[in-house]
Amino acid sequence: MALLVCGGRLLKSRSDAKRVVAAMQPLCSSVASGRQHVNGVDLYYEQTGRGKHAVLLLPGALGSTRTDFGPQLKSLNKERFTVVGWDPRGYGQSRPPDRDFPPDFFERDAKDAVDLMKALGFGKFSLLGWSDGGITALIAAAKNRDLISKMVVWGSNSFVSQQDLKICNAVRDISKWSVRMRQPMEEVYGTEVFARTWEAWVDGIAQFAERPEGSICMELLPLISCPTLIIHGEKDPMVPGFHPQYLLKHIKGSRLHLMPEGKHNLHLRYADEFNKLVEDFLED
Repeated sequence: MALLVCGGRLLKSRSDAKRVVAAMQPLCSSVASGRQHVNGVDLYYEQTGRGKHAVLLLPGALGSTRTDFGPQLKSLNKERFTVVGWDPRGYGQSRPPDRDFPPDFFERDAKDAVDLMKALGFGKFSLLGWSDGGITALIAAAKNRDLISKMVVWGSNSFVSQQDLKICNAVRDISKWSVRMRQPMEEVYGTEVFARTWEAWVDGIAQFAERPEGSICMELLPLISCPTLIIHGEKDPMVPGFHPQYLLKHIKGSRLHLMPEGKHNLHLRYADEFNKLVEDFLED
């Protein structure tokens, strides 16, 4: 079976591949795109819908709004929501600069995300964060309690365990990947830049394992006050099940929804179910 990379995570099967390709296709003309100068860089974003409830989509590692959130940009209710996708600095179309991974790169992404929404004129908004984007969302919600209405995170973690390190190191060397597995990200970044950035990401994640308890943002979880929905695919090969349980325990008032057949890319593979779940939560 083919393996593909999406948002820095591995996707298995041809059906998954087709969903990623579909998500990368040009969307309808109702999507506006542009670049906004924020914190010294030009951040690429896409915006659709005209609803009063603004929602920011936060992609995974090496991911971008178009590769990671096609079904959400296309199908989330445009009458009820204004949906904004963005490419974090150094990812996708928010280049230059080249991506780097200093110890505070998640905090930097969180500040960029919030400041982008402010620059676009949104005084309050909700967050939908996948994988690394979920970590960014957790930090943004903890540090901007007056700005974040609600939050949904999936495939995310607040610390790096030894099991997490093994998962990352197992896929460090992209020369061992199949062509089909490398192709989506090589189309975005080119072969050399993708290889270099991917290794840098693995090292960036590994540095958290040197911290007490492997913390990325564990200490911030009790500061989150917005209603929070945690979604987890029970067949997720990238994020062990103890991570969503930890988030549930330490984010006050949060709720957990398990998808028995869901894997890491559950929002792509089960887009209709995911979108309805999110819309119901945001409107509750």
